[in-house]
Amino acid sequence: MAAITAVSDLKPFKSMWKIQVKIIRLWKQYSAAGGLTIEMVLIDSNGVKINASVKKDLVNQFDSFLSQGSSKIIINFSLNPSCGSYRTTIHPYIIGFLSTTRVRNCDDLPDALTGFEPVNYMDIIDGTLNMDYLVDVIGQIVEVTPIEVVSANGNETHKLTVELRNEKDERLPMVLWGNFATDVSDAIQGREFLCQHIEVDVGVSINLKIFSFY
Repeated sequence: MAAITAVSDLKPFKSMWKIQVKIIRLWKQYSAAGGLTIEMVLIDSNGVKINASVKKDLVNQFDSFLSQGSSKIIINFSLNPSCGSYRTTIHPYIIGFLSTTRVRNCDDLPDALTGFEPVNYMDIIDGTLNMDYLVDVIGQIVEVTPIEVVSANGNETHKLTVELRNEKDERLPMVLWGNFATDVSDAIQGREFLCQHIEVDVGVSINLKIFSFY
């Protein structure tokens, strides 16, 4: 039986890898070029994260086996260079599921493995961080504007502007879009909102002075 490989040791010279990971983020996305895909962020017992993707032709094959928060053993997959903007991890490669990829249940990895790594507000504001990567922030919402319906890329979407405050009393303005904007607005109005884990598109926030969220 093949041994479990640490995520940090994955290299693209073969496909017959075997890893044990927790799915800490999972979402489906649609693009004109790639169609509907499943995107995930995986983490192993060492706390190392890697992005994984299931292309449109394989979504039906794997959809029922993958869920956010579950731990899995994944065997036989491709590794391709991770490049471009909106990268969810610093790992140099991204996992691509194959038709021969196997997904097995396993013992749950610890709850403490969240992959949550909040960054300093000032590192976002002064442009210290690499603009190609999404980052985590946490704080208390201290200001919020009424939710708006605006036109973006030819479609109407919701927009919410808020300001976060951290334990140093530093402030971070941001803009939330789409369903995330409505979810946060509803939670604030319902007085059920305490804190929110948000992934920030640093590139847009720095270059355009607008905080856009993934």
